[in-house]
Amino acid sequence: MPHKVNYEDYDYGDYYEYEDYDDYDYDVEDNGEAPTPASESKQETSKPRVWSCAICTYDNEEGMSVCDICGVLRTPLVNNNSKTAPFKFDVPSPDDLVSNGLHSSKTGSKGNFLDLKSSRVSSSVSEKNGSVNTRSSAKKSDIANVLMPKDKQDSVDERNSLKNEVRASSRISDSSSLVMAKDRLGTIDEGNCSNHGTVDDSISSSVDGTESSSHTGNLTSNMKNMSSTAKSGNSTNVSARKTNSHTQYKPEKWMLPDKKGDTMTQLNLAIVGHVDSGKSTLSGRLLFLLGRITQKQMHKYEKEAKLQGKGSFAYAWALDESAEERERGITMTVAVAYFDSKNYHVVVLDSPGHKDFVPNMISGATQSDAAILVIDASVGSFEVGMNTAKGLTREHAQLIRSFGVDQLIVAVNKMDAVQYSKDRFDSIKVQLGTFLRSCGFKDASLTWIPLSALENQNLVTAPDDGRLLSWYKGPCLLDAIDSLRPPPREFSKPLLMPICDVLKSQHGQVSACGKLEAGALRSGLKVLVLPSGEVGTVHSIERDSQSCSVARAGDNIAVSLQGIDVSRVMSGGVLCHPDFPVAIATHLELKVLVLDFAPPILIGSQLECHIHHAKEAARIVKITSLLDTKTGKVTKKSPRCLTAKQSAILEVALQEPVCVEEFSNCRALGRAFLRSSGRTIAVGIVTRIIEDQQ
Repeated sequence: MPHKVNYEDYDYGDYYEYEDYDDYDYDVEDNGEAPTPASESKQETSKPRVWSCAICTYDNEEGMSVCDICGVLRTPLVNNNSKTAPFKFDVPSPDDLVSNGLHSSKTGSKGNFLDLKSSRVSSSVSEKNGSVNTRSSAKKSDIANVLMPKDKQDSVDERNSLKNEVRASSRISDSSSLVMAKDRLGTIDEGNCSNHGTVDDSISSSVDGTESSSHTGNLTSNMKNMSSTAKSGNSTNVSARKTNSHTQYKPEKWMLPDKKGDTMTQLNLAIVGHVDSGKSTLSGRLLFLLGRITQKQMHKYEKEAKLQGKGSFAYAWALDESAEERERGITMTVAVAYFDSKNYHVVVLDSPGHKDFVPNMISGATQSDAAILVIDASVGSFEVGMNTAKGLTREHAQLIRSFGVDQLIVAVNKMDAVQYSKDRFDSIKVQLGTFLRSCGFKDASLTWIPLSALENQNLVTAPDDGRLLSWYKGPCLLDAIDSLRPPPREFSKPLLMPICDVLKSQHGQVSACGKLEAGALRSGLKVLVLPSGEVGTVHSIERDSQSCSVARAGDNIAVSLQGIDVSRVMSGGVLCHPDFPVAIATHLELKVLVLDFAPPILIGSQLECHIHHAKEAARIVKITSLLDTKTGKVTKKSPRCLTAKQSAILEVALQEPVCVEEFSNCRALGRAFLRSSGRTIAVGIVTRIIEDQQ
């Protein structure tokens, strides 16, 4: 195989000429340049021509291609002063991709070199500039001769004459013929493009100059498509498609909800709060009181909990079903359950409260329309939850607000532990209310409910304990849920569903689970799975563990897909309309707010970036400006670092591409969260998607 040489640093027109001569004196030229034929005739000697082995320095005869002593191959270049580049394979290596990028116009396979006999004009495709550079050069023609066997090389006189003809023909553009690919350049398919975006077919056929201009434009667009495909690592050319404007989308009649229908509005309700505040117990008790858990099932949970010495966890076990969750007594993943109120079909998202599982909480609670913040009213527990170092009450409240949730029910649980004290309830309301207002919650959107989940006080009916009834005259928890405003739905926009979880069956089918943010789905519909770029067909849809024919925006569903590779569907991806794909990017501009007591954020800081259900390693590449937290105006440009409670514009580079949109275009895919060392340090929105220039 040939060695890789830097064709642009050397002039090979002279280096290759002397190999056609049988006699050559190595002592004539110190710099290794080949003499002209006239000068060579004067320097002929009677010594036989030999070449010295680079390893053992043995002088071998000219006709030998390997050393007679050590067997080392003879190098293709005899020039001792020229530095030969390291060995190069036909395909780019990972190291080359790091140093040269995915699209290098300097290297290629052996098939990309043209035989000078078959074509006098060479054409090269420069992917780096995204255009077709047709050039006629004798230099590249000579490069091709290096890779030819010696017996196939032409004589010096013939080569010099061909050089002159090529140079002359290049000056006349009307009469020159351009060398194009064997296939029509405007119809290059994905099969001609490798994973790195390089063209495999050699350029060998000629077309007239009039066709060249039109094909050049087609090839330019195709090369841009290849570049986009290489960035995202997709098997199909999806990210290169032009994103159609949502104004061009016209929903079909079946996609819009039937106003005459009696279906209830779905409300996604996240249950959040500090660990051991009683979130799972509250959720399980609600489900039992509303008939979603039978008496037989509840008896089973109580019996199992008592056997393990955790009798008070019986209602929590209705949602914490895994053995590890029950053994540790904490929620580790987001549990999903359903119940019906007077006004809503409520989807309960029971989120983990332990600090180790905040990423799971982010992934699940980002689907919520409203939230219940559960507070432990017992002495000391509330203070721990509000602690800046270990408390999760503050972090969960900030995350919920950054999800776009503006309706919050504060459920002050375990009031029985403080004898239903009004003073304790008022103290919690004052301290926590001040913090919630600083997060952006308005007093009108906050509802405060004192309750006891374990003793069934003030959950679905008014309390019957005189200690609580004596001073509380407000609604119960279920009435507070019914009083929430209905969330807006985007029925008339193209399909969009971030994938929260993926279920794989033994029969090779795959189901994508998540909340349908926009559009509608039904069986037989074609969907695009990003970032893999695969197109599949909807086989069936399940809502609330029951099969349904149509799902619309706001529904939490499981979509069974067929005609798609199981490994191409992954959590953190997106199901979207094939004609309206979402963007895939690795470089984003964010507008962030640094949270309280966060460590300084510097350029180069390594963080975790959470966008909907996707989590990727990220690096701060630029801090553009500081912003005033009240007005949003720029107060300082290019600060050195960010500290707590500061707002700023910064740029992050993600390790892998994610599906993302600007917040102004799509709120569901436009929110970002930055975490470091197990805690959330900043929340923000995507203001711009930066395209990396190749």
